[in-house]
Amino acid sequence: MSPLAGRRSLGRLSLAPWTYGFVVALAMWIATTAYAGLGSAGATAASALAFGAFSVVVGTGQMLVIASGPGNIDLSVPSVLTLAAYVAMAVMHGSDGLILPGLAAALAVGAVAGALNYLAITALRLPPIIATLAWSFVFQSFAYNFGGDATLKPPAVLSSFTALRIGDVQVMPLAVMVLTGVAVVLLRRTLFGRRLLATGQSERAANLAGVRVGRVRLLAYMLCGTAAALTGFLLSGFTGGASLNMGDAYLMESIAVVVLGGTSVAGGQANAVGIWGAALFFNLMATMLNTFHFQAGVRFLLTGTLIILIVAIVPRPRAV
Repeated sequence: MSPLAGRRSLGRLSLAPWTYGFVVALAMWIATTAYAGLGSAGATAASALAFGAFSVVVGTGQMLVIASGPGNIDLSVPSVLTLAAYVAMAVMHGSDGLILPGLAAALAVGAVAGALNYLAITALRLPPIIATLAWSFVFQSFAYNFGGDATLKPPAVLSSFTALRIGDVQVMPLAVMVLTGVAVVLLRRTLFGRRLLATGQSERAANLAGVRVGRVRLLAYMLCGTAAALTGFLLSGFTGGASLNMGDAYLMESIAVVVLGGTSVAGGQANAVGIWGAALFFNLMATMLNTFHFQAGVRFLLTGTLIILIVAIVPRPRAV
């Protein structure tokens, strides 16, 4: 075989960049299981899937915003998540019969928050990072007014759903996998998805092609807010209620899972499936480091180092 043919064969066998999160997550699961014993394998995987599902939902919304073009990002995600959770819990007031109105209220909060974010970006000509950060303080203030320091309890049905199992299989991660499938179809098979990626690749070219760039980005921000709101709704049921700090962990994680999952920060390229690999990586890494009894400072250092190493070794698409 010629050297050129060998290189081509190696290229065909190489992993796609978005699969690296899955590979590293699998390695961490094996390492944790080897240390803690085979009996912990199922519980470790189930925990990573359960907590990873929340990261996937909020990351899917963030992916749409980031894919819409350079500089687009939503830093209000944690505050929208918290506010939507408080509003939903207040509407339901612990009643199982008000689950649907509570969900509708949460999603409405997310959609309005996304629209307000984009309005500040366009009307005030603010960079997205500034506009969304400013709105995050407003949303967090509203959340405090709804519940203060208290934890608003969810209805029993919502809590039961987030913990529901069929045999040994958790239902909620499966439902989120369906959501990921919807996102894949949205990106690849719908006009909105194609217009979103075209806008991210070149705003000028998209305009010349007749794409209403402003409308596309507005919808992306609204969907991001809606995804954050859905995360807050589900997380309230999973953790026992809405609380002021419930969204804190998702500020940087919602961005990290998108980038590590194969979405380009320059826009125009998105990968919904890869978010699962990155989310599992983050959750299994935390489990592994806790199992190995690393101190908090060391865990943060190793987390940052691992992220840098993965981003550095993942091959990047060649310019056409």
